Amino acid sequence: MLFKDILGQGHIKNHLTKSTDRGRIPHAQLFVGPEGSGTLPMAIAYAQYIICQNKNSENIESNEGCNLKFNNLSHPDLHFAFPVATNDKIKSHPVSKHFMEEWRQLVTQQPYGNLFDWYKILGIDNKQGQIGVDEAQDIVKSLALKSYEGGYKIMLIWMTEKMNASAANKLLKLIEEPPNKTVFILIAQDEEQIINTIKSRCQLLHFPPLAEDVIKNALIKDYQLEDVVAAKIAHQANGNYNKACDLVYQDSEDLQFEDWFVFWIRSAFKAKGNKSAIHDLISWSEDIAKTGRETQKQFLLYCIDFFRQALLLNYNANDLVFLEPKSKNFKLENFAPFIHDANILEISDELQNAIYHIERNGNSKIILTDLSIKLTRLLHKKSAQE
Repeated sequence: MLFKDILGQGHIKNHLTKSTDRGRIPHAQLFVGPEGSGTLPMAIAYAQYIICQNKNSENIESNEGCNLKFNNLSHPDLHFAFPVATNDKIKSHPVSKHFMEEWRQLVTQQPYGNLFDWYKILGIDNKQGQIGVDEAQDIVKSLALKSYEGGYKIMLIWMTEKMNASAANKLLKLIEEPPNKTVFILIAQDEEQIINTIKSRCQLLHFPPLAEDVIKNALIKDYQLEDVVAAKIAHQANGNYNKACDLVYQDSEDLQFEDWFVFWIRSAFKAKGNKSAIHDLISWSEDIAKTGRETQKQFLLYCIDFFRQALLLNYNANDLVFLEPKSKNFKLENFAPFIHDANILEISDELQNAIYHIERNGNSKIILTDLSIKLTRLLHKKSAQE
């Protein structure tokens, strides 16, 4: 994967290539960016630039064999670690090396993919993956070996926030003082979830969301869309190329999430003094609880975004509104007046609390039923300005 294949982020490409050309390669870097901003493909391109010594505007002819190995993600000096869990194939002590075939599939087909896409490929969306102590031991062993080609060894850790405390503590010393010509590239979406002892040992590089024009041009090039259609999808994607690709195929999980959300909101509105609507909310909670925990978390994050979009529309920040609901007889402009200064913070807090408890293996049915009853009260709350 070459820098020229990465969408946008020109200032980051420039920084990485210049520092490498000058021989200033930090031993540990943390790439932080929102989903779909290109942190993973950028990290792979950076690793390829270092290991294959692709100077002079990525002149790959000087080391064609090395670049071919990178195209297949099979270079022996490039190591990966990512969240995993037991599945039908691996019954115990799962580590990244057991899932390299699936990993190559994700990077090849969905380089801008998210954790939800990864868990679907692994078939573990009912579990929560992690980077555990077994993985940390594997990392230590891998980096103790000499470089295959006598140059740099690079360890790329994707979704570092999923590393548990035991694994992090085992890697602290190695990240602080790695062997000669060994580089750590850590990738994360939420740096607040990474323990400070790891974060403080890394040079941080923040990725902004992709610009609408960058996404639009990529969609026209990759999917041969008309300019108007590509521009609309780019706006809806909100800087997330992974979401833009899903919208092209109408394959986004957001379509299912929207159906769940609209039914939930309508039932919550009716539930005040309506016994049958309360039964609808309980049935809804049972249905959502049957899905995997990662799906539940993704859905609740989607709900937070939906409420924020409604709030922005209510306060006339129309330029920041990218959501366009597809459901019949549901208009965002009709829903927006119900989300305001008096209830948005409480709604957001309740959703965040539900995510917290689901992550910690709470009973999903109870958590979602409790959330639904609280939402019924909050939606009927009057604005302080009324």
